[in-house]
Amino acid sequence: MLKKYTKEQIGELLALLEKRASDISPEIIKTVTDVIADVRKNGDEALRRYTKNFDKVELGESMYLDPAETEKAGEKLSSELKLSMERAAENIMAFHKMQKSQGVDYSADGIKMGQRVLPLNRVGLYVPGGSAAYPSSVLMNAIPAKVAGVREIIMATPPKSGEGINPAVLYAAKIAGVTDIITVGGAQAVAAMAYGTESIARVDKIVGPGNIFVATAKRLVYGAVDIDMIAGPSEVLVIADESANPAYIAADLMAQAEHDPMAASILVATSDKVVDGVCKELEAQLKTLSRSEIIRRSLEACGSAVVVDTLDEAAVLSDIIAPEHLELAVKDPEALLPKVKNAGSIFLGEYTPEPLGDYYAGPNHVLPTNGTARFSSSLSTDSFLKRSTYLSYSKEKLAEASSDIIAFANSEGLTAHANSIIVRGR
Repeated sequence: MLKKYTKEQIGELLALLEKRASDISPEIIKTVTDVIADVRKNGDEALRRYTKNFDKVELGESMYLDPAETEKAGEKLSSELKLSMERAAENIMAFHKMQKSQGVDYSADGIKMGQRVLPLNRVGLYVPGGSAAYPSSVLMNAIPAKVAGVREIIMATPPKSGEGINPAVLYAAKIAGVTDIITVGGAQAVAAMAYGTESIARVDKIVGPGNIFVATAKRLVYGAVDIDMIAGPSEVLVIADESANPAYIAADLMAQAEHDPMAASILVATSDKVVDGVCKELEAQLKTLSRSEIIRRSLEACGSAVVVDTLDEAAVLSDIIAPEHLELAVKDPEALLPKVKNAGSIFLGEYTPEPLGDYYAGPNHVLPTNGTARFSSSLSTDSFLKRSTYLSYSKEKLAEASSDIIAFANSEGLTAHANSIIVRGR
């Protein structure tokens, strides 16, 4: 199920991966643009109309979920699941507390300057409905915001006729510190959070996954608000040497493949023997899995294997691909780690599978996809912080710097800038 590429065929593999992130169709862009414009113009009325048309639900007087529903969500879950979610939340909280940035304060000889690090005031978290309603994503998006000190975390999720919102999602919202829940979904929810309506105050940033309409809406409202990222199909790349266990690698490739028929599962190995062993394990293990059809389609579309001569070559190829998830299934992963520069999250050794990071360990699972790990980072506490600088000069220090500032201003033809300095020196 893995298509084998030679080193000379790497260009074909890169083209395949790039094709997965194809341009959004003009029809989708127009549809989402119209929805955003409608919500901006008609506010709550538009939200009620879209919810009735798309979700088949008549919204009541309030678009906010009754807090009692969130409180009761735990009653519908097993004690085992609740305890697992709580332990995961503790791990995520502990890791993200270590990330929090501090300000800078400098003062000497008539000069004072620094940088303040401040939390955003209000953040919107989008949570899909249906099969993509993952409580783990609620924890990963809301907890860093809570750690950063965000005052209000507003979750938007589509209502489900007759079923209500997934209780695991509600329980995750409760333990992660979500402030309020809006029962609106789709591009219209993104528009409401970005621009506000009569009953929904605008937010400063929107995070969270969604379908192509939600992702397009986030792209279009960026600038009015900040967003986390434009996420594409997921991917994992495994670097393996002769010490790797083919059964473990196969299991990890399929764990990624079950997300989406366009998810990419890539093996870069130092021997054909490892690749052959993994392919045999894929066929054997696939028979036991509930999402086998999605996994097979994904592997047939984007499952790939490349054999290289050395681990150094493997690291170079991995950096070119810049995967969302990178597993180092090698004898000495600590030695290989410094050679890898471009990856969303890196998993070291055979007992650190990617699902450990998805659910439990603490580092965030909201990661850059489609090669964007070359220049962007995972969601973190810093994602919910802003920075502003401050500056103070004494009269004497300004006088010392005046000639330099005036020279700069005059060179740019900005004589009012120069004058602002000159009048203080008279």
